[in-house]
Amino acid sequence: MKYLLIIIILLFSIFGLAQNSVSGYITDVQDDEPLVGVNIYIPDLSTGTVTDTNGFYQITNLSRGEHIFRFSFIGYQTQFKTLFISQGDLQLNISMDIEVIHGEEVVISGNFTSTQHDNTIKISTVSIDQITKSGNPSLIGAIGDVPGVSVIAKGPGIVTPVIRGLSLSNILLLSNSVPMENFQFSANHPYLVDENGLECVEIIKGPASLIYGSGAVGGVINLLPQPVAEKDKVSGDVNMTYFSNTVGLLSNLGFKGNHNGFVWGVRAGMNSNKDYIQGNGDFVPNTRFNRYNVKGDIGLIKKAGIFRIFYEYSHNNFGLAILPAFQLVKENGRENEVWYQNLTNQLIHSQNKIFLGNIKLDINLAYQNNKRKLMGNPASDPVKRVDMTLQTFSYRIKSQYNFNEEAKIIFGIQGQYQDNKNGEAPDHVLPDATINDISVYGLAQYSLNRFKFEAGLRYSYRDIFVPRQEAGGHSHDDDHEDEEEYIQFDGQYDNLSTSIGTTITLNNQNLIRLNLASAFRSPNLAELTQFGVHANRFEEGNPNLKTQQNMEADLGYHLHTKHTTLDLSVFYNHVNNYIYLSPTSDTTDEGILIYRYSQSNASLYGGEASLHIHPHPLDWLHIKSTFAYVIGQQRDGNYLPFIPAQNLNLELRVEKQQWKTFYHIYLQGGIHFVFDQNKPSVFEASTEGYNLLSMGFGFDLKINQQMLNFSVTATNLLNVSYYDHLSTLKDLGIYNMGRNIAVNLRIPFGIIN
Repeated sequence: MKYLLIIIILLFSIFGLAQNSVSGYITDVQDDEPLVGVNIYIPDLSTGTVTDTNGFYQITNLSRGEHIFRFSFIGYQTQFKTLFISQGDLQLNISMDIEVIHGEEVVISGNFTSTQHDNTIKISTVSIDQITKSGNPSLIGAIGDVPGVSVIAKGPGIVTPVIRGLSLSNILLLSNSVPMENFQFSANHPYLVDENGLECVEIIKGPASLIYGSGAVGGVINLLPQPVAEKDKVSGDVNMTYFSNTVGLLSNLGFKGNHNGFVWGVRAGMNSNKDYIQGNGDFVPNTRFNRYNVKGDIGLIKKAGIFRIFYEYSHNNFGLAILPAFQLVKENGRENEVWYQNLTNQLIHSQNKIFLGNIKLDINLAYQNNKRKLMGNPASDPVKRVDMTLQTFSYRIKSQYNFNEEAKIIFGIQGQYQDNKNGEAPDHVLPDATINDISVYGLAQYSLNRFKFEAGLRYSYRDIFVPRQEAGGHSHDDDHEDEEEYIQFDGQYDNLSTSIGTTITLNNQNLIRLNLASAFRSPNLAELTQFGVHANRFEEGNPNLKTQQNMEADLGYHLHTKHTTLDLSVFYNHVNNYIYLSPTSDTTDEGILIYRYSQSNASLYGGEASLHIHPHPLDWLHIKSTFAYVIGQQRDGNYLPFIPAQNLNLELRVEKQQWKTFYHIYLQGGIHFVFDQNKPSVFEASTEGYNLLSMGFGFDLKINQQMLNFSVTATNLLNVSYYDHLSTLKDLGIYNMGRNIAVNLRIPFGIIN
C-alpha cells in the first residue's frame, strides 16, 4: 500500500507543476455593461468563483483535461462552455442575455459528464425547487410528474417509481451515484431516500446497464446533492413545508462551509404525516408515516483531486394499509402503533476524483446497512413479524482518458457484496443469503463536426448463494418435521451488454438522438427463493428463472429556440424472459391465494412529448404541455401489470421579475388529464380516467438583506374521488388523495463571508 501512495504522490507532483487558469470578463449582451456577481461553477471539480465590480473572474490551479464551465446569474440565461485545458492560461469572455426559457443543465448520470445538448442519451432533470413546489409529501411521488415516469403507491408514504412501464427491480435508484439497496423487490418496500440537501434528480429513461449494471433495464434515477459552499464561506438554510391533507410537516436545517478547499456540510430533517384523506372525505387507516434523517459530509477539493466522505442515517416508520390494520385503526393519527414497517438505513460513501493529466480516475466506495422490521398487532405474540439486516459493500472505479477535444474513452470496474441475515422474528420474507457481483466495461466517444458517437461493451457476473434453511422461517414441532419446507440455492449468472448511440446537431436549435442498447437483469433473491405470506398473498419463488435480457431502440428530437422548447421521443423495448409475479389457481391450507414468479417474452413501446412556449412579446406568460404513452404486452397478447394510463398535462404560468421588495413572483394553474386504462393485466381491473386541477403561487421576499422563499401549491383542487391505476389500494375500494394544499417557506442565510 505504501508504494502505491508514493506513486500517486509522484504523479501528483509531475502533473501539478503547470498552473493552469481561466479568466475573462462577463457583460450584458444588450449594452456591454459588466455584470457583477455572476456565478462561475465547474460541476466536475465542485469549485468556482464570482465576478468582481468590473465583471472580471479568474479560476486558477485547474487540472488538465476537459471541463464544463457554468455561467449563471439571476434573470439571465445560464450558459455552458466546454474547455479542453492543456497547459497555461486561457481567456474566455462571456456575453449574457436575459432569460426567457430555462435552458439546459450539466448532467452527470450519463456515460460522460456533459451538457444535456451534448449528451447522446436524453436525461431529464428535476430541480429541488420543482420537487418542493410539487405539493407531494414524497420525493419519489414528486418526480412522477416527469413524462414517462409514474409511481406505484400504497398511500403517500410507500411509493416506488415506474419508468416507461418498468418498475421495482427493473429500476435502479442511486443516491449520489451509489445504488440504493433497500429490499426494493416489492411495491410495499419504499426507497429510503428524501429531498433534504439535494440539488436535483436526474432520470435516464431506457436501458442503462452498460454503465450501471443489473437492474438498470428500465432506467436510472440519480439523486444529486447540493454543491459545496462558495470558497471561504459558511452558509445554511432552513426549509419547512406543511401539507394540509395529511397534516404533515416536512422540515430540515443544514449548514455547509468551504475554507480554502476544505469543505463540510451537515443537515438534519423530518417528515411526519397523519393518515391521508380521500376525495370523499374519509381517512385511509394506517397510511401515516414518519421519517427522521441526518446527513453529513467532509472533504478536500484541490487541483490534484477531490476527496469527500458522505454519511447518511435514516429512520422510518411506514404504516401498512392492510385489512388487519383497518380492524384496529379507528381514528386518524400520526403515531405508528400497529402493522407498520420499522426501517433504518445507514450509508457511508467515499467519493474520490484524481486528476492525472488527461486522465481522470474516479474511485467510489460505499457501505450500506439496512435494517427492516415488520411490527404487527401489539396484542399478539410475537409483535415483531420480520427482522432482516441487509449489508452491502459496493465499489465503482472508473478511468477516463481524453485523447483530444474530439475523442475520449472510459474503462471501469464495478461490483458489490451483499449479506442478508434474518433475526429471531418468525417470518423470513427473504432467506439468509450472500450475493457477489463483479463487472468490467469500456466506452468510447468521438465527435466529428455535427455528429457525436458513443459505443461500449460490458461483461457482468453474479453469484447467489442460499444455504439450506427452513423456507419462510416457519418451523413445526418435532412430530411434523417431515412437513417442513426447505430451500437451498447456488446459482451463477453472467451477461454481455452493449450500447451504441449518436447525437446529430442539425443546427444551433435542432438535434436528433438515436440509441440502441441491450440491458439485462439477473433474477433477484425474492424471485428465486421467496416462500411465504407477503401482504395478502402467498408468494413463491422460482429457482429456474433465467436472466432477463432486453433490447431497446430510442429515437428523440429536440428543438430549442429563445421562446420555444420541444422534446419528442419514441421507443420500442423487447424483453426476453421478462420476470413477473402472477396468481395461480392454488391456495394454501389457510385459503390464501398463491402467486408464483414466471417468465415470458414481452415488449413495451410508446413515447413522450413536452412543449414549452414563451410567446413574444408576452414575456410574463409560459405555456407548458407534456404527454406520455406506453403499452406493455406479453408474447401471448396479455398485458403487463403496472402499466400507467396515457396522461396529458397542461399548465399556464405568469411571472414578474420584481415588484417592490418581491422578486420572482409567479402564479400557475394546470390540468392533469388521465385517460382510461382499459388494457390491464389478467389480475388487474380496468381503471376509469380522471381530471385533476392544480394551482400555485410563490415569490421571494427581501427584508433588509435577508431573502425568504415562499410558495403555495394546491393539488386535486376540486377534491375529486379517483383511482390511480398504479395504486395498490384500488382493489380495496380506496381512492387516492383528495385536496392537498402545501405551504413552503425556505430561509437561506450566510454566516461567514
